Amino acid sequence: MDSFTHRHRIFLLHAAFWTVYISFFIYARSSFQQSPDINWPRIFNIAAIHILPAMALAYVTYFFLLPRYLSKKKVVLLIVIFMAALALFAYTRIILERYLIDNFEGKEEYLYRTRFVVQTFFSYLSIALFVSLLRFAVDWLELQTSRKEMEKEKLTAELNFLKAQVNPHFLFNTLNNLYYLAYSKSENTTEVIEKLSAMMRYMIYDSNYALVQLNKEIDYMQNYISLEKLRLNDKVKINFSIEGETDSVRIVPLVLITFLENAFKHGASNSGSWVEASLQCAPQQLLFQVANNKASRPTTEEKSGIGLQNVRRRLELSYPGQYTLEINESPTEFRVRLAITFV
Repeated sequence: MDSFTHRHRIFLLHAAFWTVYISFFIYARSSFQQSPDINWPRIFNIAAIHILPAMALAYVTYFFLLPRYLSKKKVVLLIVIFMAALALFAYTRIILERYLIDNFEGKEEYLYRTRFVVQTFFSYLSIALFVSLLRFAVDWLELQTSRKEMEKEKLTAELNFLKAQVNPHFLFNTLNNLYYLAYSKSENTTEVIEKLSAMMRYMIYDSNYALVQLNKEIDYMQNYISLEKLRLNDKVKINFSIEGETDSVRIVPLVLITFLENAFKHGASNSGSWVEASLQCAPQQLLFQVANNKASRPTTEEKSGIGLQNVRRRLELSYPGQYTLEINESPTEFRVRLAITFV
């Protein structure tokens, strides 16, 4: 039912207007009857004589005059042609009613009065202007809908572009880990391949959705941490804690991992390094914190911070006004605090 109403909303809007107008016209005419017995055939004839030319004028304006002249900004020509059409249809109504109701005999004196002519003219003018306003309203609503669709498509395209920048980056780093382990003939190579397969499955399939289960994002981060532990041979102290109920939470994919990956890339460089991450879920809110010590020697990779720029932009597009991101840096530490409120 809602789908039918949405598809035919313009037609239903016009039908509602004419139903109300015709009902009011018939009621007004019946109230003016002098005799106690209402002559319904006469009233319906008068209503038809009045309504049909009015509808003709309204929809000549709606379908022909406005699209043809207003869209081309020929306002003066539009007004001239509209006034001529108004005079033609109003005069047609007057002549029809004098002929069909009075047979030009002059018995119905009101039909020949100037007041009747003026009323007919202004009633037709009001109807045509109101129906024209309906067109302006419909065009404006369609324009707003089109703009929203374009904005939505633009946001989707931008999000996809940002994700496309993120995914190859993860793949590149993980392949580096695999290369290192294979080169050193580590017994953990098979385990790395298995975890890499799980990560690739998540990136290729699950991350294509606008939202994913938080548990899947957590699994992805845990696989990443496992790969880093294997690569670093436990030389770096790593802690990842999770608190709260995560089963029912859904989140934009591949956002949290960026901060975790930066912690390893820029902090876990030698023995004694450490990385700490915590994820806390409360009703309607998620808090993710990552901290790491700073490397003794600055890394040369991605000094421009493209990863952080991308994740900031994705947060702005996905959670406008619903998140806070704090990044604090000291001479020895780097800390990130991300809070997302779900509405």
